[in-house]
Amino acid sequence: MSFLLFLQENQMAMLQSLGQHIALVLFSVSAGLLIALPLGIILTRHAKAAAIVLAFAGTVQTIPGLVMLGFALVVMGIGTVPALAVLTLYSILPILRNTYTGIIGVLPAYKDAAKGIGMTKRQILFKVELPLALPSIVSGVRISAVYIVSWATLAGMIGAGGLGDWIWTGLATYNTQYILAGAIPSAILAFGFSGLIALLQHVIKPRGLRRKA
Repeated sequence: MSFLLFLQENQMAMLQSLGQHIALVLFSVSAGLLIALPLGIILTRHAKAAAIVLAFAGTVQTIPGLVMLGFALVVMGIGTVPALAVLTLYSILPILRNTYTGIIGVLPAYKDAAKGIGMTKRQILFKVELPLALPSIVSGVRISAVYIVSWATLAGMIGAGGLGDWIWTGLATYNTQYILAGAIPSAILAFGFSGLIALLQHVIKPRGLRRKA
């Protein structure tokens, strides 16, 4: 059976798996953003704690996905919940690091000018620091999304669905068509997320910075 015929015969099942995969990525990256953004802001106000937290997050990031999924499987069982917990954990570091770096990298002159016109610390954060750090934060989201697209393929091992189901079925049955049916859409999805978020990053970049680039 040719690969194109295989795709045609399994198109509905593949579309369902693709939808599950996108849902896993969107949920975990969104949850990671909700955790990492406020935490990154807090760390910019506590330099000593920042070094410890970022080092710890970096250490967690080095743990192989299969190991983390194994721990989650033991603690939470099979299904979508443990997969989302692990994927969310992995999505935090790039966003956290870029949030911290982006805010720390705002030139003191901008903050001094804001203080000079009477802005409060809260106003400086939301009207000066975050807008200027936004391209860096979005870049973190982009990195996180691309990582999670690939790591989400491992979620099929613990019954979370997605394109990983096809890859693991192919590996178990030595069927390359199943492997390709999962791997090719995963690669396209990673490029798609990266391209869309890169476009968003360009759109939201302040005009002055865009001209310098």
